[in-house]
Amino acid sequence: MTFNLNEFLLAVSFAIDAVEMEILGVNSNHGKRVGYIAIRMAEVFGLSQEEIFDLLSLSIMHDNAISEELLKSQPMIKTMDNFQRVETLMTHCSIGEKNIRKFPFLTSPKSIITYHHENYDGSGFFGLKGQKIPLMAQIISFADFTDFLFSFDNQDINNREKIIDYVKEQKGKRLSPDIVEAFLENAQYISFWLDLQNHNINDAIGQRLPSLTKELSWYDIFQITDVFSNIIDCKSKFTQWHSIGLNAKASILAKHYGKDEEEQIKLSIAANVHDLGKLTIPNSILDKPDKLTKAEFSVIQTHTYYTRYCLKDIKPFNEITEWAANHHEKLDGGGYPYGFKADRLDFNSRMICCLDIYQALTEERPYRKELPHEQAMDILRALEKNGQIDSLIVNDIDKVFEDIIFYKSFYSPFSG
Repeated sequence: MTFNLNEFLLAVSFAIDAVEMEILGVNSNHGKRVGYIAIRMAEVFGLSQEEIFDLLSLSIMHDNAISEELLKSQPMIKTMDNFQRVETLMTHCSIGEKNIRKFPFLTSPKSIITYHHENYDGSGFFGLKGQKIPLMAQIISFADFTDFLFSFDNQDINNREKIIDYVKEQKGKRLSPDIVEAFLENAQYISFWLDLQNHNINDAIGQRLPSLTKELSWYDIFQITDVFSNIIDCKSKFTQWHSIGLNAKASILAKHYGKDEEEQIKLSIAANVHDLGKLTIPNSILDKPDKLTKAEFSVIQTHTYYTRYCLKDIKPFNEITEWAANHHEKLDGGGYPYGFKADRLDFNSRMICCLDIYQALTEERPYRKELPHEQAMDILRALEKNGQIDSLIVNDIDKVFEDIIFYKSFYSPFSG
């Protein structure tokens, strides 16, 4: 099918930005601002439409491994400042590069994420110097770090002047002369600065985004969502296998119901992205070892709303969005965030809901150990008895998963 990769990335960038906002303290729309600046500079450098297309993708995904690196390095980073504690970890660059290896770029860019913290004078993580640093990596590094330091969204004239002075001062140091000149070429236009404001950034990118698409199979799209599944799961150590586990179980149950291969893959995609909105939830709530307060639980309840918000404009995802975003709705209307009732919830939405509950119950949480199959089924049966979830699916979960042992290395058959 014809699939617009950057339309997909722009749709989910809201959730990706939420991670950077929490961990690094950057402002909202950071990824989109990095992407827009990258597009403008790429135009000065004369990059092709295909290269610009890929550059925007890389800009949005440049810090895709932050949550994973944070998860691995929590004891060390507690003593470090927000930005420094992750940005000074070299491995988030190499892990980020590995994470996007299956992304279907148009021009096969190499090592851009790996080197997006290299400096022109060789003072970056890997000591790469001068023109040995890939141009795309130089552009992303410039936009990323400068937006963190000053925030291009701040339209105060004094802030603009600080940015321009900083860029000029870094010529031949952190920044190459060519990068400086490309930025100054754009900085002379008032429209450039106005485009970077939060309420303008979406339209600004849309007007300059190359209208390029790619023919992808549903399996190809599944592989793309695998990248985001990993970002989502690594948000908390207690959910680091959640989407993977749900994906595996959705695949098995879909086969049990005799669904065709396309529908099986679509269900696996829904499992991969169902908790996309959870990237907006602070870790102080996700990792809290005690019972959540009413206010904290109300924050948790927003995550499915934001899953729908991120996915709703991706044209081929209409069914997938429903299945993913409805996973906390209940048949009696007592779920969230919309209170949909049985007549609004199709079979696959009900299936993802039941499997999500089962998956969560069989995982460790900050307030309890993982539950064995029998105890998880007792809770599902209680919800079924109350008319909240589908009795047929509950029965089949019991029958299909009673004797299956899942290991943390278990992936859906679609993951290769």
